[in-house]
Amino acid sequence: MGSGFHGFLRGRVGATLAVLLTLTILGMPPAASAQETKTPSPSEAPGQRAVGAIKAITDNGIVLASDSGDEVQVTLQDSIRILRVAPGEKDLKNATPLQKQDLQVGDRILVRGKPGADVHSIAAGVIVVMKQADVASKQQKDREDWQKRGLGGLVTAVDPAGGVVTISMTSFGGTKTVAVHTTKTTVLRRYAINSVRFDDAKVAPIDQIKVGDQLRARGAKNDDGTELNAEEVVSGTFRNLAGSIVAVDPVANTLTLKDSISKQIVVVRVTDDAQLRKLPAEFAQRIATRLKGEAASGIPGAGGALAGAMREHARQRSGGNSPGGPGGGMGGHNGGPPDIQQILSRVPPAHLSDLQKGDMVMIVTTEGDSAGTVHAITLLAGVEPILTAAPNANQAMMLSPWSLGSGNAEAAANP
Repeated sequence: MGSGFHGFLRGRVGATLAVLLTLTILGMPPAASAQETKTPSPSEAPGQRAVGAIKAITDNGIVLASDSGDEVQVTLQDSIRILRVAPGEKDLKNATPLQKQDLQVGDRILVRGKPGADVHSIAAGVIVVMKQADVASKQQKDREDWQKRGLGGLVTAVDPAGGVVTISMTSFGGTKTVAVHTTKTTVLRRYAINSVRFDDAKVAPIDQIKVGDQLRARGAKNDDGTELNAEEVVSGTFRNLAGSIVAVDPVANTLTLKDSISKQIVVVRVTDDAQLRKLPAEFAQRIATRLKGEAASGIPGAGGALAGAMREHARQRSGGNSPGGPGGGMGGHNGGPPDIQQILSRVPPAHLSDLQKGDMVMIVTTEGDSAGTVHAITLLAGVEPILTAAPNANQAMMLSPWSLGSGNAEAAANP
């Protein structure tokens, strides 16, 4: 479940492994054996490779579950070099040699060697290993760092020359503007038009970011959180739909929606990567009431209405304590205000089989391909009172920023 954030981490691990294996093939051994290891000539350098996790260890070698989705049979040559590196290492200076018996199921590896009997087999000459425990520890630290130093929202302005992207983000405190500063060292990635998997994201320049995009960034924030010097940025263009369900097909994992704004019929694919939530009736009614009041005052805002309704519910449950304080249970990192995704992670989950014809839903989806196929990222059911009160409410502000495709509460709350 939740392949988005874990795919994000896995993509980084795969990229690191690729760099390290290239260094290995070019003859850059770990420092401990630098004087002993011969640099292979081009004719000796094996040419087929695969990246993935060890699925099984057999008498004949390894079964690799590759990131491409295939199973690869890996035989271990007698002259094989096995090197262990820690996640995040950028060279082999700190790599340590391993023996065949040190390999374990679940370890992340990159294999390179001679082609086997078919395209799904390799006679391995070099294996670079990241131990499963090391990867899990690094992923946990990354999740914590994204929660502590990350933020996200909707892009409101882009200054490619200045390297600044301005976003609007919504929390319990309302909506605020944040300037995200990028430099030449900032890693900028962009999601594919029909995917929220980080594995499918590509490095892209800042001028590809557009107003209306959703964006997450991680880096050093200033004291009031209005500026961030970004180390990493991931962005994408997504669609916002709201309307009634025309049909549900659990077998095909799709639902057909009549979008209330465009009046178009849209087929939405709902996979395990999607985050499905259903608002309790009391929440939906509170939000609808707030939307009516905001519309009457001329200051509509779905995100603020959701945050306000959830804040009021938390205050009532905690006997008057603030949401971020003791008993509220809805605070963000260090008791600070959570963003909308942290709020949604606490809303009861839903499943495609729970939805029926006539139900009203709000959905953030991928941009879609040329055939019009879109994939659900976040789907919120139980929104009939909201759409009745404010059919043109900005659901993008309510459901954004998306949770990197995560389908589970932990990753949604820890982007």
